[in-house]
Amino acid sequence: MPFVHIHVAGAAIGGREKQELQRQATDFMVTIMRKRPEVTAVLVDVAKPGSWSIGGEPVPVAAHLDVKVTRGTNTHEEKARFVAAVASMFKQVLGPDLPVATYVVVDEIEADTWGYDGITQEERRFLRSQGAAADASKAA
Repeated sequence: MPFVHIHVAGAAIGGREKQELQRQATDFMVTIMRKRPEVTAVLVDVAKPGSWSIGGEPVPVAAHLDVKVTRGTNTHEEKARFVAAVASMFKQVLGPDLPVATYVVVDEIEADTWGYDGITQEERRFLRSQGAAADASKAA
């Protein structure tokens, strides 16, 4: 159930570019981070020109991605592959002139501190384990 928040500035971002960022980010969450697409949310925010600076100086184009996932559900290798894939996506969609300070952040959140549809991830795990235990006892 990841939530992906992409911030971009300066580039000519229209509906097509937003959809491409959303599509590719969702694909990376599914293929690299092993998340389910039906609960992967992606928000793209576009900042006004001149509102992003690095080192105190305005930059013509910039990007940042922050994703929230449940702690312990991804390996170090998966997170590294994800960061590399997003950097490549940003250059492909926004152009090669992105500054070096283009960040990708994977926030790992404890399972008992977030959820969706009114159920925390910890409770979801518990309910799944109870269901698996019930299925095992039926099969015995």
